[in-house]
Amino acid sequence: MPASARSLRRSRARAARCAEYRPAGKIAEAFPDVSRPAISQHLRVLREAGLVSERRQGTSRLYRLDPSGMDDLKLWFSEFWDDRLELLKQEAEIEERNSNARARNN
Repeated sequence: MPASARSLRRSRARAARCAEYRPAGKIAEAFPDVSRPAISQHLRVLREAGLVSERRQGTSRLYRLDPSGMDDLKLWFSEFWDDRLELLKQEAEIEERNSNARARNN
C-alpha cells in the first residue's frame, strides 16, 4: 500500500472525499502550501492505486474518492491487524507461561 503510506497522500485523499467529482484545483485549495503539479501527482498515484477515481470533463480532470478502493484498503488493514494481533497474543501467552514456570521454580 505505498500510495496510502504517506500522510500527504492520505490528506489528499481526504480532500478528494466527496460524493461529487471535484477538479484538482478545487482540491488543491485545501493545501495552499503545496504546488498544483504536486497535487496532480498525488492524485495520479491515488488513482493508480484505485483509491481515487478520475473523470474527464472537457480539458479538466475531476476526482473523487473511490469507495471500492477504500473497501479494499479497509480489508487489507483488517487482515494486517488481525495477523499482528494474533502474533502479539501468542507472544504474550508464551511470556506468561515462562513467567509462571520461573515463579514455580523459585
